[in-house]
Amino acid sequence: MSDASAHQPQEAPPQGVSLTGPGRPEYSRVLTPAALAFVADLARTFRPRVEQLLARRRERQAEFDAGARPDFLSATADVRAGDWKVAPLPEDLLDRRTEITGPTDRKMVINALNSGASVFMADFEDANSPTWDNMVDGQLNLGDAVRRTITLTAPETGKKYALNAKTAVLFVRPRGWHLVERHMLVDGAPVPGGLFDFGLFFFHNAREAMARGTGPYFYLPKMESHLEARLWNHVFVRAQDKLGVPQGTIKATCLIETLPAAFEMDEFLHELREHSAGLNCGRWDYIFSFIKKRAFDPAAVLPDRSQVTMDKGFLAAYVKLLIKTCHRRGVHAMGGMAAQIPIKGDPAANDAAFEKVRADKLREVKAGHDGTWVAHPGLVAVARDIFDAHMPGPNQLGVLREDVHVGQADLLLVPEGTRTDAGLRHNVRVGVQYIEAWLRGNGCVPLYNLMEDAATAEISRAQVWQWLHHKATVDGTPFDKDRFARVVEEEMQRIRGEVGDARFNGGRFPEARDLFVRLSTAATFEDFLTLPAYDLLATESK
Repeated sequence: MSDASAHQPQEAPPQGVSLTGPGRPEYSRVLTPAALAFVADLARTFRPRVEQLLARRRERQAEFDAGARPDFLSATADVRAGDWKVAPLPEDLLDRRTEITGPTDRKMVINALNSGASVFMADFEDANSPTWDNMVDGQLNLGDAVRRTITLTAPETGKKYALNAKTAVLFVRPRGWHLVERHMLVDGAPVPGGLFDFGLFFFHNAREAMARGTGPYFYLPKMESHLEARLWNHVFVRAQDKLGVPQGTIKATCLIETLPAAFEMDEFLHELREHSAGLNCGRWDYIFSFIKKRAFDPAAVLPDRSQVTMDKGFLAAYVKLLIKTCHRRGVHAMGGMAAQIPIKGDPAANDAAFEKVRADKLREVKAGHDGTWVAHPGLVAVARDIFDAHMPGPNQLGVLREDVHVGQADLLLVPEGTRTDAGLRHNVRVGVQYIEAWLRGNGCVPLYNLMEDAATAEISRAQVWQWLHHKATVDGTPFDKDRFARVVEEEMQRIRGEVGDARFNGGRFPEARDLFVRLSTAATFEDFLTLPAYDLLATESK
């Protein structure tokens, strides 16, 4: 994407393609006719299968709602029993001990690539609000990052940002199959969001990345079945074929962040075995999915979010199984996100937050993980130090965890704990404030000394729904809608006091509150809060 094209007028899109988002001159660098034709081909080829797989999700959820429970698939027992491995990894993916994630805004991209992390996962999904500007600007920023031309002068300070000589390896997370890009229509229908994100990045950057000694690398979110992984594999094969890129060049790590996926880890790796870069413990979405998939099961009501930790119940079991599965297949098992952020002005609280990160990363490296995630550049060194001390080699693929035996009951085990009024109120404040920021175009929000994204907001509203639906006891008293209404009003006043009248009155708090309440009190469980929120998202969010 040369700078020379930045001021050229936008050419007409290919036949059958229409763009409904606002245009800016620099968008012509990304939204070229050839790139749009490439994305349109992917949409025409694979959109019907996306719709079929989403329909299958709904059918399966109905089965869970009727009392069925996720289990290992009998039809794929031979895959789990087979002696096979994924294709060898490229040199720059052998050591992934620290990974940082965040949105694709220009400053974040530069800082994350410079952070000292092994990998930066640029996120078009949970850390991103999908305004048209965010999606296209993100593509521009990543294209410049691949070419190492990305710079920024902060308008408020005049500070200049540019890439260091050594940077993290870039991965890109496209949106999940359930999301669409409403601003690009192909034959009158929206393009699946994941195909839009993947297609534009791959078209513009695959060859450039290869020429610079790396490759087109991706993280794949929210999958619920190995058939969804198979679809991604078919997308990769077609994309590489269309651009003349050697098959197997793409490498992708699957986030195991839905409950059904935990029962199909071998199958995910098998479907993507020519393109696999392992699996990741997507812990926050996994907790959310556990609630969603067992929404009507009174035996699955969880305690406060803060008590649902990785060393307990279904989370501890899935960590062990993921490490064993990946290492048996010769590929990386990545740990989960540390959501803590540095706390300025309170050394004691900052030390406590850092100690929580150290303890979490020590648990992961001792369990056999090959690397881990953090959400803030200030935590990279903390995580790296732990892995450096306990993982002298580039990874732990030789730690086979043959001592691990995980069955269905282990993956469904509810951790013990309590449900408290403080936990309820925290869920309300986090959920409302995150949705409000998302509606203003910000998908990655620091709240109460944690970096919140869509996954953690999903937990907040899902727990409220679950506790209401099952009339769970909260601090010893059954929880009902009247109590919820009182709590919401009280916490809205607290939010107003925390953010100030000007910020509160100038924001989108009423819409955020109404959506949080609607999702929390609905008779049925809404699959994702980002679906109705996308309907509220202004085309030109600020």
